[in-house]
Amino acid sequence: MGSITLTLIIVIMTAIISFQAFSNQTMKQKLIFHPVTVKQNGEFYRFLTHGFLHGDMKHLIINMYVLYVFGEMVEKAFMSEALFGATNGRIIFLVLYFGAIIISSIPQYIKHKDNQYYSALGASGGTSAIVFAFIIFDPWGWFIFPPLPGIVMAVAYLIYSSYMDKKGGDNIGHNAHFWGAVFGFIFTLVMFFIFAPHMVDLFFTKLMSPSMPNF
Repeated sequence: MGSITLTLIIVIMTAIISFQAFSNQTMKQKLIFHPVTVKQNGEFYRFLTHGFLHGDMKHLIINMYVLYVFGEMVEKAFMSEALFGATNGRIIFLVLYFGAIIISSIPQYIKHKDNQYYSALGASGGTSAIVFAFIIFDPWGWFIFPPLPGIVMAVAYLIYSSYMDKKGGDNIGHNAHFWGAVFGFIFTLVMFFIFAPHMVDLFFTKLMSPSMPNF
């Protein structure tokens, strides 16, 4: 029987905290990302804690499903001896996920630090990073939904997120989706370059040769 994964631990923790915050407004307001409060009170922990909150059950289920499916695969790959090894792989996986939640919130902080009415929650920045890290392993692998090759889906996702962020009006953090995805892609390639340079070569070779077997 395998050991419990970091992905599963994060899913469980996020589900528990989100469930509690659904009915505990005091808790929710303490953890939510509210740029004005961050600026005025120095509560920088909100850059991270909002990733454990979700607006409703649908929001929670979608994010945790995506995290579990793709996170398990990315975590396992990171921990392989061909990449980072067990210890470094776990550390890099945690930095990828939580780093994306933090980094993807910075543009919104800059934009809304004086907007009393703006707040944000959700793990979408982190889950976007995990999905984009996964795409690096097999850029031409097909997604079930949407039915597109990974690299095509990635480009479409960035274009859509950028467009919807500019359009606004749907109460979804498209900006966080965009920057979380960008961070996940760049961070993973940088880690490959530092610890496993052969993976960078494999990625670009695979990208230029769609018919090449998977890694």
